[in-house]
Amino acid sequence: MPFTLATWNINSVRLREDIVLRLMREEAPDVLCLQECKSPVEKIPMDGFRDLGYEHVVARGQKGYNGVAILSKIPMEEAGAYDYADLGHARHIAGKLENGVTIHNFYVPAGGDKPNREINEKFGQKLDYLRDMQAGFTADKPEKSILVGDLNIAPREDDVWDHKKLLKVVSHTPVEVEALAAVQAAGDWVDVTRADVPEGKLYSWWSYRSPDWDTADKGRRLDHVWATPDIAGSASGSRVIRDVRGWEKPSDHAPVFATFDL
Repeated sequence: MPFTLATWNINSVRLREDIVLRLMREEAPDVLCLQECKSPVEKIPMDGFRDLGYEHVVARGQKGYNGVAILSKIPMEEAGAYDYADLGHARHIAGKLENGVTIHNFYVPAGGDKPNREINEKFGQKLDYLRDMQAGFTADKPEKSILVGDLNIAPREDDVWDHKKLLKVVSHTPVEVEALAAVQAAGDWVDVTRADVPEGKLYSWWSYRSPDWDTADKGRRLDHVWATPDIAGSASGSRVIRDVRGWEKPSDHAPVFATFDL
């Protein structure tokens, strides 16, 4: 069964309902994973999504921040939600498709501005969250699974606009990159996007602080699609829909797509 999956940090699903609907109409992914929904589940605008065929939903929400949701045209049931690092945040939800594939949707903490947990609690929370993800995948090795989301780390040198300038900037520091690599190794996860696009600059996030974001192109690849080795070979068609970053009232993230044939 082939299906196309997209992951997108929407930065408020209610504020940006119109562009979610536009993506659904124009690109029609079978499964759409959203992060930073910033809404209680009961206030997510489901009616418009259901009208376009997204009848199956699993979600965790909070008022004003965090929040994750998986919207699917394919039958799906909830497969768990974990509060890594005991933060009390809605940052993970999992859904299981009718073909047996489990999709994990993550919103890893951004980590604040200073890459030092001694002076920045948020950075410590981020490292603790990644540590718990690693422990979870070590204890319960995933199979037939896909992991997507805003992981808030650009791991490779060509995942950022300037590797040397960003080495001390949160999202690309060596300690974060190492922590994310440990998470990936714990689950034997394959970076599907980079398997399809192995070389070259590739970004999914551009700061709101740059009004001319497209020309400046100071991006980072913070949004990821991973898969377990037993299904990673079925993935193809990975792409970032960059133009979405320029839509009206955009998120600062662009959606990342991949297709699986299982």
